[in-house]
Amino acid sequence: MGKGSDSRVFGKRAQQHVLILASGDKIRHMTIRPWMAGLVFGSLGVFAIGYLAATSYLVIRDDLIGATMARQARMQHEYEDRIAALRAQLDRITSRQLLDQQVVEQKVEKLLEQQDALFSRHGKLGSLLNRAEESGLTDSTVEPKADTKEKQASLSGGRDAALVIRKLLSAEKPAASVAALGYTPLRENMADRADRVFSKVTLSLKNIEKEQLARINNLAAGAAETADAIATILRKTGVSVATAETRDKAEEGVGGPYVAPQLNISGFDASLEELDAQLSRLESVRETARNLPFGNPAPGHPVTSRYGNRIDPFLGRLALHAGIDFKAETGQPVKSTGSGKVTIAGPAAGYGNLVEVDHGQGITTRYGHLSRILVREGDTVATGDVIGRAGSTGRSTGPHVHYEVRRDSNPVDPVHFLNAGMKLGSYLN
Repeated sequence: MGKGSDSRVFGKRAQQHVLILASGDKIRHMTIRPWMAGLVFGSLGVFAIGYLAATSYLVIRDDLIGATMARQARMQHEYEDRIAALRAQLDRITSRQLLDQQVVEQKVEKLLEQQDALFSRHGKLGSLLNRAEESGLTDSTVEPKADTKEKQASLSGGRDAALVIRKLLSAEKPAASVAALGYTPLRENMADRADRVFSKVTLSLKNIEKEQLARINNLAAGAAETADAIATILRKTGVSVATAETRDKAEEGVGGPYVAPQLNISGFDASLEELDAQLSRLESVRETARNLPFGNPAPGHPVTSRYGNRIDPFLGRLALHAGIDFKAETGQPVKSTGSGKVTIAGPAAGYGNLVEVDHGQGITTRYGHLSRILVREGDTVATGDVIGRAGSTGRSTGPHVHYEVRRDSNPVDPVHFLNAGMKLGSYLN
């Protein structure tokens, strides 16, 4: 019973396999269980699979190695192509920078030439401006003001201008790395920045040139206007300024070999010549006006007898009074009304003590009835010089100053010259 219960669990018991090992007198046996067989067959399967995998790897290894090497070769070629492209781009950038530098240097030279031209023009203009200032001409234009460094460069010396320009050009941002050059677009380069800076400096130089030309034109117009006003006043007194200028030129000797005319004169030089001509004309007209008798022989003294026909105080009949009389006390100074040369200084019939001054252009002045003469014949006197003392010598009823103006020995009304002198005061002072 017990044996039957040990061999049966659920139905018929499975037959067990026994492995017997004999070695001499020793005999060993080992029961082979199912899990041991499974383990052995599993190990054999794993070995077989590994063997097959190793065999397959050895078969396709060459293909894998070739593919890997090909991929590495492609990557190497790609990197080499990329490096070559970066080098070519770097070479282009370097070449462009060299070209830009040459362009910048050429533009700097051009700007410096323009600036030197402006300074040379300013040197030519300096003497004319001094003459205009001495002539009392003013300019309404505003002096150029340098609000930026570029304008300061245009107004300073050439070396300072170059330093300022180069400083502006060197204010560039650091260059990008070589690796980034292949992927980032180029920003504003040196040439673009130079063009922008040079455009500002060129505009500044052009503004200075315009201001110089405007100043020259204004001064020339002012000189011409003043000369015309003086000439108009002189013509009203019978003095022809054109005749005087023509006479002065006729007295000067001219000549020389024939030289072809200059046809490439710039507008600035033409403006300078025009200003020079107008200033010379103004100086000539003023000199003529200063030499002519437009002053007053007895300033502050009233006129007691005018020019023209009047009843003669001695004969009691109508007679021509060839001058005007100023009320004056004996001994009061009598002044020359213009610059000139003394032609008479002594007693003369009817005038008593007489001084006559020749002012040129056929115009002379006479000062009669003097109590004392302070000049001699041949002396040169200026406007306002005291030439004698008032008195009552000659054909006179009392102390006064008898004043005459004569053109080509013919008497003219001195009032015209006195009125003209008052109008000319603002132009001659």
